[in-house]
This record gives sequence, C-alpha cells and structure tokens, in this order.
Amino acid sequence: MTFGFASSPVASMSASADLSATSANPLARVLEPAEWAAAGIPLLRNPREVVVGLHGLHRPRPSTVVVAVLDPDEQLRASASFTRRQAPADGWMFRNSLLAQLRRVIPHDLRRRTPVRTAVLLHCREGDARWTEEDGAWMWGLRDACTLHGLRCGSYITLTRDGWQVLGEGRGGRRPDSQSAPESTDPMGAPPALPRTGGVASEVMHRAAAR
Repeated sequence: MTFGFASSPVASMSASADLSATSANPLARVLEPAEWAAAGIPLLRNPREVVVGLHGLHRPRPSTVVVAVLDPDEQLRASASFTRRQAPADGWMFRNSLLAQLRRVIPHDLRRRTPVRTAVLLHCREGDARWTEEDGAWMWGLRDACTLHGLRCGSYITLTRDGWQVLGEGRGGRRPDSQSAPESTDPMGAPPALPRTGGVASEVMHRAAAR
C-alpha cells in the first residue's frame, strides 16, 4: 500500500510569511565584513591607483557613490557617480540604484558563461572608516547588481575623513580622503599630468564619466 503525504496549508502559509518577512526586512539585505571577506571578492592589484583615478574623475563629496567597471587588466571601461538619497539603508534599494547606473553606462555580460569584467564601488561618506550597516547594505546591493548585470563583484571602498579603505581586505591609505581635492603635483593646484605608464589612473583621466 502506498501512502501519500499532502503538504500542510498551515506550514506553507508559515513558510510564505517567513519569506515575506525576510524580503521586507532591510537588515536581511546587509553583508557583514566576515561574509564579504569569505565571498571570494577579487583583489585589486593597485587599489590606490583606482581610488586616486576615480577621485580625480568624479571629485566625490560625502553622500557620493561611484560605481566603476574594470576589465581583466584593471582598465576602466565605464563609471558613474550619483548622490545617495536620504533614506534608510536598504540593500534592495541600493541594488536598484546601482543596476540603473550600470545599465546606463555599459552593456550587460549576461550571455557570458563566466563574467570577465568587474564592478567596484567607491562610497564617500561621513563618519570614520569603521564598517556600518549602511556599508553592509551597499555590499549586498553591489553583489546583487553584479549578478543581474553579468559582472564579477569587486571591491567595496569607503572614502571618509580618515582616508580610503577597501573593506574586508585591510588595505587603505590616508590620501585621498572625503574632503581632499584631486591630487596635483602643481603648487598652483593645476590638474596633474596624465601618467605615461597607462593603468587605471590614466584610463580614468582619459575617459569621460557618466554623471
């Protein structure tokens, strides 16, 4: 004799309620530093060069978010900057904002079996360099936006009064910071000459930013 088991309506309703509660809870859309570090995020070969280049191109101030797409050689292919709206930190909303910017500046790579381009995020914000729940929400949003656009999820970088820091990696520096002007070797404050050696910094200065 064969016995069949029907699913309990009460159990199904409970599971649906749990799923809805999770999706409606902003705290569920936050990545802790340990989770981020364990996610296998590819390391930047020269993070300071990336930071200096993006800082010089977008000139971010607190509440500015810069998302950039790098090719396998760490050359900049596209970037966009926007101002973070005054609203509660929510990874789902951040994901949508990042995805909208990515769709505007570069075609998706969803047809590829393996992503070849990497998106990194530079967040200029108030406060010190310590991780916050808002950082965790941006991390969640960046990871999800990359998945939906066919990109590898790259570094999350904060720019604060303490300088810049690649969260989850322990790499950072004091310059630039959230208040500093783009770097210049000219005492009169003229823009620096473009590097002759190529790399991210020169690519950043050569390419127009989508604002």
